[in-house]
Amino acid sequence: MTVTLEEEEEVGDLFNTREIPDYRGSSAEPQQPHDAEEAEKSLSRSEHIKKHLQRSTGKRTHSCSDCGKRFTSSSGIKIHQRIHTEEKPYSCDQCGMSFVTSSILTGHQRIHTGEKPFSCTQCGKSFTQQSTMISHQRTHTGEKPYSCDQCGKIFTTSTILIRHQRTHTGEKPYSCGQCGKSFTQLSTMISHQRIHTGEKPYSCDQCGDIFTMSSSLTRHQRTHTGEKPYSCNQCGKSFVSSGDLKVHQRTHTGEKPYSCDQCGKSFTQQSTMISHQRTHTGEKPFSCDQCGNIFTRSSSLTRHQRTHTGEISYSCNQCGKSFVSSGDLTIHQRIHT
Repeated sequence: MTVTLEEEEEVGDLFNTREIPDYRGSSAEPQQPHDAEEAEKSLSRSEHIKKHLQRSTGKRTHSCSDCGKRFTSSSGIKIHQRIHTEEKPYSCDQCGMSFVTSSILTGHQRIHTGEKPFSCTQCGKSFTQQSTMISHQRTHTGEKPYSCDQCGKIFTTSTILIRHQRTHTGEKPYSCGQCGKSFTQLSTMISHQRIHTGEKPYSCDQCGDIFTMSSSLTRHQRTHTGEKPYSCNQCGKSFVSSGDLKVHQRTHTGEKPYSCDQCGKSFTQQSTMISHQRTHTGEKPFSCDQCGNIFTRSSSLTRHQRTHTGEISYSCNQCGKSFVSSGDLTIHQRIHT
């Protein structure tokens, strides 16, 4: 089924931002639940009522001493502080990955079981998390209940709003421990750290390609299935990801929100701007471990590495022709359309 713009990758980031597993330092040894979770269960009835009333009124009386973020309950702040302490007391007994809360572990375990217990009543699409399903349903209703008080832009989830507001404040609360680079999202920082570690924990079961992020794997898998679930409401063109749709829509609006601070050139995508800036700095941070060639983009390195392996990963589902990159496949598929 073709749907209009859904912030699927952003919803994925929502899960990752609040609840993302950190693959670095994962331990295969199961760990015991944290005292905060046990304390939560043992709260007296009066304490539960007090906490409920605080949540109902939105009163945030508990403040994080590290970053100042405020919460309605002591248990909420204790869970949040694990971002700073890197404590992950819940461990998967199948792969050893560790997590901040038991609920995140439960969601993760569905990757192994394939369970997707939450289904959209309109299109039947299934999800591992209820929050992801609720966000998805807003693609049908068009509901965007969260509004930025600075620019008026509206969003489907509160977390996407918070992330957007950082474009106004310039806040980048997450820093890489290896190179010091800062990020607006925890999930983006964790993905960045895989540049240092080389870790690619997500694997395609059809061709074996591996990826640093689950959202990248999902997009890649659509090159095999031909699925393009995101449709432009102006011209009807369909896309593999919501991100691709957003970039395409800028061809209608003329919007180029990313500008080079050295020459002023504007771009429709941040990644394109970053690659462009390397023409000024001469930076080529991606190196081939076989021949030493260096590249400005990781995608260029990946394509280059296939010249060593002979790997041809992308096949056209209409004629069977194979290609070394998804971009080459996309260009080829236009002869069929």
